[in-house]
Amino acid sequence: MSLPGSCLPENARCPRCGGDFHCGASEGLCDCFELRLDEPLRQELARRYSGCLCMACLRELAQPTRPAKLPNSTPP
Repeated sequence: MSLPGSCLPENARCPRCGGDFHCGASEGLCDCFELRLDEPLRQELARRYSGCLCMACLRELAQPTRPAKLPNSTPP
C-alpha cells in the first residue's frame, strides 16, 4: 500500500487500529508490497490516512468480503 514519500518511520503506529508495526518500505522490502488493493480502496485509504497501515488492517480491507466502506463512512 506504500506510496513514495507517504510511509511513516520504520517503527510506526497504524492510524486505523493504533497498533504498532514495522514499515520496511525505506528498506526496499515491506510485506505490503505483495498486497494488491483495488484503486478505489487505495484512493480512499490515501484520503483518510497519512502514512502506512499495518498489515493486519490492510489484509482485512483487501478481503473480497470486506465491509463496503471503511469505518465512519456513510453507506452507499
